[in-house]
Amino acid sequence: MSSKKSTASDDTQDRVIKKYPNRRLYDTASSSYVALADIKQLVMHNTPFRVVDVKSGEDLTRSILLQIILEHESEGSPILTEQVLANIIRFYGHSMQGFMGSYLEKNVQTFMDNVPQLPIVPTLVSSYAEQLQKQTEHMMDVMGLKRK
Repeated sequence: MSSKKSTASDDTQDRVIKKYPNRRLYDTASSSYVALADIKQLVMHNTPFRVVDVKSGEDLTRSILLQIILEHESEGSPILTEQVLANIIRFYGHSMQGFMGSYLEKNVQTFMDNVPQLPIVPTLVSSYAEQLQKQTEHMMDVMGLKRK
């Protein structure tokens, strides 16, 4: 089942990534091959893009996003527990499947809208810099050194 974009204006706004039969991904905007990590960066920067199969023209964006999630879920600390995944699977084919998708989408969007800043690294860096400055000033005072 293909979910292709329907309007020409969408096509001109999205960055197109072509997926070749050898599983390589080609970014038409940068004229270079890219990895899943590069596509993750597009997501992180809110860059609109779509991945299309070169042969069929099928939109593969969802499957590529799922691959990125799978890589992250396989590492360290997953977001989706086995229980959550099992419950999601139970909704496939159920009369509430459509409701579940929109429910998850709305709740994740609400969460994202209420998170002041993602990632919070700049806040942590700022806090760390303030602490470092205080510690440096304290150490200079203990050593009898004054800042000019």
